[in-house]
Amino acid sequence: MRGTPRSLGKQRLLSPALLAALRKHCPQLHRLCLTETDLRHVPYESIPSSVTTLELNLCDIPDAWFCVSPLVPPPQVQHLAIHSIPTFSDHHLLDISSQNHLKTLSLCGTYRITDMGIQAAAPHLEELERLILRHCIIGDAAMVFIGRHMKQLRYLEISNAYFLTNRGLVSIATLEHLETLCLDLYDLVSLGTVIALLQVLPRLNHLKLGGTCFEDEVLRKIQENFPHCAISHTP
Repeated sequence: MRGTPRSLGKQRLLSPALLAALRKHCPQLHRLCLTETDLRHVPYESIPSSVTTLELNLCDIPDAWFCVSPLVPPPQVQHLAIHSIPTFSDHHLLDISSQNHLKTLSLCGTYRITDMGIQAAAPHLEELERLILRHCIIGDAAMVFIGRHMKQLRYLEISNAYFLTNRGLVSIATLEHLETLCLDLYDLVSLGTVIALLQVLPRLNHLKLGGTCFEDEVLRKIQENFPHCAISHTP
């Protein structure tokens, strides 16, 4: 559903009344995608409780949007995608993660998410199976708490994390269920650390590397040593 963010004097497409109608007429509604929608006057608890997948793109959300009254059951969101919403911050992440048992979480273009936000939310994300972090201001500390609490992860993507170093990357060696790792490498992360991860992650079968350029011969030799894992590279 596409709306008009911060519409001035215009009729808003999305409203609590419309969501109530959706709840009544579409009781099996499981996925709700909102794009360019002003949510400042649409309470989070008005989202139908049947929705398990919520995707927000280029939306306006207020500071306390994910805070709900203890008397009102929150939506049972299991899959959350937040894309290009600069106002989404650490406290939003804590609010949503502490209310729901998230299975997948995708944060893209949310530069207000920091190491401290990941640290606070991580204990509530122990059932997470898929995590995507793109253009978030995270570093080694975030990786420590990902490795400590998110032991059920099967898919992990860390992109544009310019402050990540070898010290942080080795923290995810505890993710024994990890099957796919997508990682941008910059000057602070060595290829040797990535190879060490391949040696200790038994279920890793797909490794996608970005950022730093590698010689084809180097990648070929790594692939030969780890035939069980498909290795790809995007400069």
